[in-house]
Amino acid sequence: MILRVKNLSVYFFLQDRVIKAVDDVSIEVNEGEVVAIVGESGSGKSVTALSIINLIEPPGRIVSGEILWQGEVNMLKLSEQELRKIRGKEIGVIFQDVTNSLNPVLTVGKQVSEVFEIWLGADKKSAMSKVLELFEKIGIREPEKVYHLYPHQLSGGLRQRILIAMAFAPRPKLVIADEPTSFVDALTQNQILDLIKSFQSEFKTSVLLITHSFGVVNEIASRVYVMRKGKILESGTVVEILSNPKHPYTQKLIESAKFLSI
Repeated sequence: MILRVKNLSVYFFLQDRVIKAVDDVSIEVNEGEVVAIVGESGSGKSVTALSIINLIEPPGRIVSGEILWQGEVNMLKLSEQELRKIRGKEIGVIFQDVTNSLNPVLTVGKQVSEVFEIWLGADKKSAMSKVLELFEKIGIREPEKVYHLYPHQLSGGLRQRILIAMAFAPRPKLVIADEPTSFVDALTQNQILDLIKSFQSEFKTSVLLITHSFGVVNEIASRVYVMRKGKILESGTVVEILSNPKHPYTQKLIESAKFLSI
């Protein structure tokens, strides 16, 4: 077991009310497994993901639960310094906001190089070489040219591929992918899912995928949790849930995905 979230509750304390964004949620991710949390916007799935690496900001607060990393380390009891040793190196994150996930004042090559320098101890020359190899691997035709470009000079799809490469580059044990295909067209979505599957298979990395689409779940995940209004409604293997969804909300999500078979 690489990750176990037990009875997690995250509340947002507003002036006039308390929003239970995550309410007594438990999920598990095994080694080398792709697990999805699926639900509509506001269901609490992204808040659950951010809680794992303790990135909940006020007025949000984790009020109860445990997040057990590799079966024994409770992430909620670690200091910020201890968490920084895990974020990036052991747990990679692909954030939903592609536009703001890359530093606008640094070239993309420099940003990816820092991953190899900081987490893998590579020198600058070696790091650049590794970045160029990585760019070729993810299908960038002119890797040296792209290395010296800034994020705003790249398409959204290309920025997303670079973020995926950055998340997997240190060969983490787990990658959290928060809606990695939300803002791209269907063709680019397929390319992004293929890229995640390729890295996941090569490095045997576990993936926790956050998505609103059962179509995406069907493409990449082996197990799925269905989430709505902060609660898990049902869970199981993707085949089980798609073949026999028990909750009406799950049935609605599957119907909206508009695919005929699994």
